[in-house]
Amino acid sequence: MSDLAGSSGATGAAEQDLGLRRVMGPALLLLFIVGDILGTGIYALTGQVAKHVGGIAWLPFLVAFGVALMTAFSYLELVTKYPKAAGAALYTHRAFGIHFLTFLVAFAVMCSGITSASTASRAFAAYFSTSFELGLQGSGITLIGLLFMALIAIVNFRGVGESVKLNVVLTLVELTGLLIVILIGAWAISLGQGDVSRTLTFEPAGDRGMFWSVIAATTLAFFAMLGFEDSVNMAEEIKNPIRIFPKVLLTALLVTAVFYVLVSISSVALVPPAELAEGDTPLLKVVSAGAPGFPLGIFGLITMFAVANSALINMLMASRLVYGMSREGVLPPLLGRVHRGRRTPYVAIAFTSLLAFGLITFVWAVPALGGTTALLLLGVFTIVNVAVLVLRKDTVAHQHFRTPTALAVLGAVSCAFLSGPWTGRDPVQYEIAAVLLGIGVVLWCVTAMVMRSNPRKLSGGGRSRSRQSGPVN
Repeated sequence: MSDLAGSSGATGAAEQDLGLRRVMGPALLLLFIVGDILGTGIYALTGQVAKHVGGIAWLPFLVAFGVALMTAFSYLELVTKYPKAAGAALYTHRAFGIHFLTFLVAFAVMCSGITSASTASRAFAAYFSTSFELGLQGSGITLIGLLFMALIAIVNFRGVGESVKLNVVLTLVELTGLLIVILIGAWAISLGQGDVSRTLTFEPAGDRGMFWSVIAATTLAFFAMLGFEDSVNMAEEIKNPIRIFPKVLLTALLVTAVFYVLVSISSVALVPPAELAEGDTPLLKVVSAGAPGFPLGIFGLITMFAVANSALINMLMASRLVYGMSREGVLPPLLGRVHRGRRTPYVAIAFTSLLAFGLITFVWAVPALGGTTALLLLGVFTIVNVAVLVLRKDTVAHQHFRTPTALAVLGAVSCAFLSGPWTGRDPVQYEIAAVLLGIGVVLWCVTAMVMRSNPRKLSGGGRSRSRQSGPVN
């Protein structure tokens, strides 16, 4: 199996020399990261966070921001030290050199994309039903979610030419939806509506104390802070990444944290936490309570557009990651096939889409899917925080960002702590994660057996087809 830290022997010299075009400056990078973080989490899970802690729903978002910030510092050292597009898998392989561990990290990232997209599809279905007053429940929501995911698969198969301009538009739409909630909240509160005192009220869902209730809520709120880790894959398309990446990433995290805290304050001030936690469309309730005359259909469309963007980005990432792992010989070569006409990895798209269909069908709760996404990435983040310390012995010729050792240690400990069952995390999240990673391990074993029986099958067949078929869209 090929070394992810090095170049592939089967890749032509001309391909290695081309590289990616550096087109992203500070402003576009900021919008990319903000747009990647914003989305399904805040739109779908605000009520579930409030369910755990009551009016102080803003606190778990702040705690999640702190944990994400510590991990972001580790990513900053690694991406400025190794400004390549392989992300966590590259850092894991450089630090530990264990192919199976590298595979698990890469497959966990892929699975997190599928669970995140599945979360978005169910949120899309819920907002679709509410916005158009369809009154769908249970199987109706599932059917809409499946149709939505099928549409995402079709778009993915046809090939999506992602451009910075499109990302700017999508980000502005997502920001608009959250700004509407914040402004409506501020306007209603200024007129004496709602109850601002609720924002300082702790109301646990069960008999757990404040600390454990906040921790349980943080495991959900952390889902809303995810996305910053994807930006390291843009390192080869950023102008002078070593200089601009640190300040842009930290600014983006701060901007999104401010938005999330203001949205959660507006939400609990206008809608009682118990009511906010009912259903999968909490922000529609906030808009309706603060501005009864506001056309909910418009806000519903904005929300659907935001979560649709999240789903598409995550399914694109997941399918391309499966394709790449197949080409590197860590998954069966079948998953690396490219459609001759569309130049897209159609088998990888079908595989990831089928996994998403299964999650949408058999996992009813949005919190379970969102929590599983956070669980998978908390495991990855734990390894990345350890990797940054292990790689201190690996020196490079250029200057790079260096995170304080204490932050990396705290990042590893906090991520490992938040991934444990003692947090009150729903056990079904571990079951979903185990099934997904188990599928990956089976595929790994199949690949290993194929390699033993015919080493040339993986080292030559897949990559030669890639060159003949052309680049993947």
